[in-house]
Amino acid sequence: MASQKNRKQGPRRRFSAEFKTEALGLAEQVEVRGAAKQLGLHESQLYAWRKKARYEASRSETEKELAIEDGRLKRQLAKQAEEIEIFKKASAYFAKSLK
Repeated sequence: MASQKNRKQGPRRRFSAEFKTEALGLAEQVEVRGAAKQLGLHESQLYAWRKKARYEASRSETEKELAIEDGRLKRQLAKQAEEIEIFKKASAYFAKSLK
C-alpha cells in the first residue's frame, strides 16, 4: 500500500460512443500509447474499448436479436410478477372484509 501513489480521484468521466469510436480510430493510426497520451486516457482504457468493440462486431445478428428479446421478456415477467402481487394483496383485503 505504501507503493501506491496518493492520487486525488474525482468523479468518473463518461465518454460518448462517438468519442470512443474516434479514439479507437486514432489508436489504429498512431498506436495505442500515442493515442492515449494525446487524449489524456490510460492505455488500458483504449484496450478495453477495443476489446468490447471487437466483441460487439463479432456477435451475430441472431445473438443481438435474442439479447433484445431476452430483455423484453424479462421486463414483461417483472411486470406480471408485480401484477400478481397486487392481485394477492387485493384478494386478501377483500377476503378480510367478507368475514
